[in-house]
Amino acid sequence: MSAHPRAAAEQAVEFAVAAGALSAEAYAQDEVDVEIRVYDRAVESLTEAGSHGLGVRAFAGEGRTGYAFGTSFADSDLQELAARAVEIAKSSDPDEHAGLPGDCGAASTEALVSPGFADWSTERKVGLAIAVDDAARTADDRVSQVEQTIYADSRGRVAIANSDGFAGEYEASGAYAYSSAFAGRGDDLMTGLGLGVGRGPDELDPVAIGREAAERAAMLVGARPTTSRKAPVVLDAFTAASFMGIVAGALSGEAVLRGRSPFVGKLGEAVGAAALTVTDDGLYAGGPSTAPFDGEGVAQRRTPLIEAGVVKQLLYDARTAREAGAASTGNGRRGSYRGTPGPGATNIVVDGGAASLEELFAEAGDGLYVTQVVGLHSGVNPVSGVFSVGASGIEIRDGKLAQPVREATIASDLISMLGAVRAVGAERRWVPFGGSILTAPMLIGEMTIAG
Repeated sequence: MSAHPRAAAEQAVEFAVAAGALSAEAYAQDEVDVEIRVYDRAVESLTEAGSHGLGVRAFAGEGRTGYAFGTSFADSDLQELAARAVEIAKSSDPDEHAGLPGDCGAASTEALVSPGFADWSTERKVGLAIAVDDAARTADDRVSQVEQTIYADSRGRVAIANSDGFAGEYEASGAYAYSSAFAGRGDDLMTGLGLGVGRGPDELDPVAIGREAAERAAMLVGARPTTSRKAPVVLDAFTAASFMGIVAGALSGEAVLRGRSPFVGKLGEAVGAAALTVTDDGLYAGGPSTAPFDGEGVAQRRTPLIEAGVVKQLLYDARTAREAGAASTGNGRRGSYRGTPGPGATNIVVDGGAASLEELFAEAGDGLYVTQVVGLHSGVNPVSGVFSVGASGIEIRDGKLAQPVREATIASDLISMLGAVRAVGAERRWVPFGGSILTAPMLIGEMTIAG
């Protein structure tokens, strides 16, 4: 029995080749995930689940591909799994672009497991989650309820092997906690989110997370509709991260190849302001998606997407790179061993500027500070990039925060928005909205605001 992920992956590849595959790859995963839900300072649910399995991707002639996965690392089960993948491949449709990557390898990274991760018992993690919930409830008298508080972590090992001779493995951990608080009463009930992200629970500050949820909710109490106009908009870090996640998805080579991106034909062109530089950095120190290689064994790397407003590169896995006549950027991503790789972002890093949040308000003059958006992922046209989404926040008057706002709408399109970036703030943070995104608040010179 091959109990170790790398050994199991190597054995599965041998079985696939013996079963008739021209080439093959195996992806093995062994992970434990914990989720603790707290309500009113008590545990509402606690889940500890393992994700243990292996997927085999087999290639037959003319790029015919088959994929099969299972949860056993026993030799007999791996042999059966590999044979099934080969059988599927032989009956699948041809794909001239399918096949193993031509440039597999592993980059050097920092340690990806929190040093103190193993010291945290379930009881300590429960205590951390309760501390977040308690802080959210007590940080501001205007907080009337906390909808939910969640702590979650994972620690696991990933291994890849293929018939071209590549074999690699790494171990990583991650943890996050968040709380959603309500402030106000009746029609004035407003919500706020507090969030912390790290490699392990020791990197999370429960009081800061809970306090952030309370403060973000309380700052919107008394919100009223705003007036319709075109004006500057300051996106807080959470909202900026949501937009940058959409932008990164639109910079996928697959989206561009399929014509489902506003960046079609924009490679090498200026689409954003000089203040905007965005990078996909799969090796960023402390990045939640940092790893030595991607989901098909290509070394992760730093890929400039937008530099001083100019589109520099797109994100490719091996297949879309072949179709585009390009090279993989180390962005073959997998959700788990149950699925095949596809192009996707790693760590999206937005270069920070020099301005504090207050200085962004001062530069905006009169406008809107947006702290929440609703329906962004469904509200963006994937081809044109046009969006119109619900928003809450605070009016900016004479460079200072004024009246809280709700039931507003902000509208523009992604290209116009990027071109209107006047400044990026200095205070960056990780936000796991639509990926792993490191960004600061952004000042957009003009958006359409509807009351």
